[in-house]
Amino acid sequence: MIMPNFKLIISKQREDSKNGLNQQLQFLGKSLGLFSDRDKDNSCFRVFIELIQFSRSNIPVSSDQLAYKTNLSRGTIIHHIHKLAESGLVIQVDNKYILRVARLSKLIKEIKKDIERILKDVELVAEKIDETLGVDNYKDLYNVHK
Repeated sequence: MIMPNFKLIISKQREDSKNGLNQQLQFLGKSLGLFSDRDKDNSCFRVFIELIQFSRSNIPVSSDQLAYKTNLSRGTIIHHIHKLAESGLVIQVDNKYILRVARLSKLIKEIKKDIERILKDVELVAEKIDETLGVDNYKDLYNVHK
C-alpha cells in the first residue's frame, strides 16, 4: 500500500552495533528523519515507542490514550502523529492510530517499496525530459548547449 502524499527524509546515521534497544530505536527514527535535535523532551520518540507497543498487540490507539501514556499534550501528540503518518509509518483506523505494520523490519521493507515506486515514476518523467531535450546516453545537458 503506497501512502498518499508520502514524504520522508532519509538521513545517513552512524550506528554502533553495541548500542542497546533505545539507541537502536533512536537510530531508526533519526535515519527516517523522524526525530530532530530540536525535540528536547524526545516527545516524538516517546509517541513512536507507544505506537510500537500498541501495534505489537494490533491495537489502534487514540490521541487521548497516547497523551495519557506519554504525559504529553494532545496537541503535541497530534503534531507527531501527523508527522509519522506523513512519513508513511502510521495509519488512521476509526479515529485511532497504529503503525502501518507491527514489525519494524516489515515497515522498513514497505517504505522501501513505496520509495522504489515513487522513484520509478520520477525516472520515467526524467527519461521523457531527456527525450524532449534530445539528451542521449553520451551527452549531458551542458554539452548539448555548448
